[in-house]
Amino acid sequence: MAERYDLIVIGAGPAGLAAAIYSARARVRTLVLDEGVPGGQVKTTHKVSNYPGFPEDVKGAELARRFAEQAERFGATIARSVEITRHDLRSDVKELELDEERVVQAPAVIVATGAKPRELGLEGERGFRGRGISYCATCDGAYFEGKSIHVIGGGNSAVEESLFLTQFAAQVTIVHQFDQFQCEAGTADEALANPKIKVLWSHEPRAFLGGDALERLAVEDLKTRTRQELASDGVFIFVGMVPQTELLRGLVPLSPQGYVETDESMATPVPGLYVAGDIRVKRFRQITTAVADGTIASLAVQAYLRGRKA
Repeated sequence: MAERYDLIVIGAGPAGLAAAIYSARARVRTLVLDEGVPGGQVKTTHKVSNYPGFPEDVKGAELARRFAEQAERFGATIARSVEITRHDLRSDVKELELDEERVVQAPAVIVATGAKPRELGLEGERGFRGRGISYCATCDGAYFEGKSIHVIGGGNSAVEESLFLTQFAAQVTIVHQFDQFQCEAGTADEALANPKIKVLWSHEPRAFLGGDALERLAVEDLKTRTRQELASDGVFIFVGMVPQTELLRGLVPLSPQGYVETDESMATPVPGLYVAGDIRVKRFRQITTAVADGTIASLAVQAYLRGRKA
């Protein structure tokens, strides 16, 4: 027998959990599904400095935990570490199979699956993943105590995580394709003033080299077109994110970059199917904008469910 809910939220990041908080508090029977531990990208962020209500920095994992606890306090059910093995999101009553055994149904679904780190697609990248290459400073920074490491990227994430990594590494070299950072001015100033951080301006990585583990990073000077190999104990890559929209391909309109197009109520062309958070087409992607998306999607779902009953 299928389990019935009013709303199923796919993804337990800030967008999904905000939607769950609003829906559960409105007495909407809400199930949240996540392939891992609730929190999304927030839980891998070492600190959050700009979330309203926290005048002091808050650890990303702590903020994620509070989001989940609040949703559960209002009555939402969070299913952790589940895999969606079959789905029908087009029908009037949406149905999902979890782990090939459990079936759940609801007339409304909010997809808030977020994004995953973008890969560079270079030689050696996948082979050395977990053996010297990482996409998460919070997860792996402590493994590089006293080491000399490189960070690829120059946006907010790359520079902020470089600062975090100086707690462990003896030397952090940022490899950036431009001659200035693309991050907040205060963050850039802090990084440039840190004696543990060096910057290789106007350079791009070309390959990851080594034996059983990463040993060298090949880079190219974009101005002179000369290449060199740098000794490296580890490389952290922060070059953007890729939307996780696999569930929606062929079902709703996607941008050329794979993001979902919605209206201002987060609705898709499929009745009862909504999208929130980083997988949407939008200009800015922050924790606060994800929370706003989740809030709007929840309120839209509540109106949709009332319409079904009328």
